[in-house]
Amino acid sequence: MTTETTNGRPLGATVLTARGLTPGKLRGLQRISNPNGTLTMLALDQNSSMIELAAKALRAAGLDRPPTYDEIVEAKLDLCRHLSPPASAVLLDAYYGAWPAVASFALPADKGLLIRLERSGTPKNAAGGYLGVVEPGWSVEKIKLMGGDALKLLAQFEPWERSSAEHQLGFLQGVYEECRKYDLLMLLEPISYPYGGETKLDPAYLRRKAETVIETARQISRWCDLYKAEFPGTFGVESDEQLMDNLHALSESSERPWVLLSAGVDYDQYLRQVRMAVDAGASGVLGGRAFWKEYFQQPDRASRIRFAATTGRERVAEVDALVRERATPWFARYGLSREELESIRPAEGWQLRYAPYARAAGGAEGGTAFRPGEVY
Repeated sequence: MTTETTNGRPLGATVLTARGLTPGKLRGLQRISNPNGTLTMLALDQNSSMIELAAKALRAAGLDRPPTYDEIVEAKLDLCRHLSPPASAVLLDAYYGAWPAVASFALPADKGLLIRLERSGTPKNAAGGYLGVVEPGWSVEKIKLMGGDALKLLAQFEPWERSSAEHQLGFLQGVYEECRKYDLLMLLEPISYPYGGETKLDPAYLRRKAETVIETARQISRWCDLYKAEFPGTFGVESDEQLMDNLHALSESSERPWVLLSAGVDYDQYLRQVRMAVDAGASGVLGGRAFWKEYFQQPDRASRIRFAATTGRERVAEVDALVRERATPWFARYGLSREELESIRPAEGWQLRYAPYARAAGGAEGGTAFRPGEVY
């Protein structure tokens, strides 16, 4: 039976498509979300930072060598297998993570799969500005082909480093258009950074960080379907009152549902950030090292697995409970209610109009014989 709106008529699918929520993108959001439309996503796509943590652990064990490919793969599978049960989705890279996690069943079938597009270790210009590129041998099309529910693009962005900002905007716009072509959900992750000889501890960088995060959302959040934001400020630099003002400004500036990243902070600090973010309008989290970085500090493989299965999983579960209770569902950020979503019915013949550039059975003339009301 068709669910009806207050005027007695079902809503058409243009309610979705006018917002950019085409079938593939909507299905991607459904797959990576909790049942109530919030998002508790686990990030395991880090390569450089994971290799650095693993190398440090090897040195502590008296082995002065970098980790092998297989060692990084197994670490990602351990973390995916044991931390994913409380999560709604997992973000993985193509090089070490995505196919091994699917092939080994380390990624449960009921968890959404996000896959990173960009190359790890982004090139920089002379000022230290980032110049994003795609992972060699990888593409939007390949993520769609292997069954990814969403694509994640990291595009470090500083509005005041103009050369890099122009490159990054063109880069992410191109990826967004490719995602539209393949009807693939796109999550965008812009990161602020020090440049021109600064460090992340320089007062000048810390003073402008909140402004950078908010201005970046204002400029580029429209070029995605889901926005992954930094915490706009720093504990100890701004007051909690100022940080809440910053978070509300970020939420108002983002044109898409947004989630909070963890940026490698300690878990207790991240939990505090998450509480503030969801109260300011965030739809959830996409957190990584805050959940699992101590995995590499354990003395052996058995201890690492035990850490992942206990402390790591408990952290994800604690954040998930908070997100489910207090975060804003993604559909509310798109101006929709669950009841409205349930009332939507596409018009007859929608498949003929969908993705008109895609090859269809019968060739270019394949859709011309459609007769309304005919039963197929």
